[in-house]
Amino acid sequence: MTKAVVSEELAGKLSKSIPDAVEEITESWVVVKPQSLLQVAIHLKQSPDLAFDYLNCLTAVDYMEYMEVIYILTSMKHNHSLVLKVRCNRERPEVPSVTGLWKGADLQEREVYDLLGISFTGHPNLKRLFMWEGFEGHPLRRDYL
Repeated sequence: MTKAVVSEELAGKLSKSIPDAVEEITESWVVVKPQSLLQVAIHLKQSPDLAFDYLNCLTAVDYMEYMEVIYILTSMKHNHSLVLKVRCNRERPEVPSVTGLWKGADLQEREVYDLLGISFTGHPNLKRLFMWEGFEGHPLRRDYL
């Protein structure tokens, strides 16, 4: 069983390496700013004391006020895990792609794009996965009719 990384301890490390990246800290997760996501992800993967080398899951939630992309990361080396979140606005939801760091993000980012309409800048092949090209809207958005 993996041990969850203490978010406050991690946020302190992140704040030293990437100032102003962290928006919110709880016992269970860390929320970072969209413009800092890629820097934070690189740090989490490449820092020897963290070494989050595995992306378990990437998903998203529509909260009506904003959209939230959720990353569940694991370090195989240290046997610890982390829930990382990034929030974006509903009008033009967009976050950087992490496919360059974790290849497993490829289909998961496409799924989120297709069903919730969140764009992942830098994704090598961001196109619909379940719905056909030309399908109007994104069926998992709360405002979809």
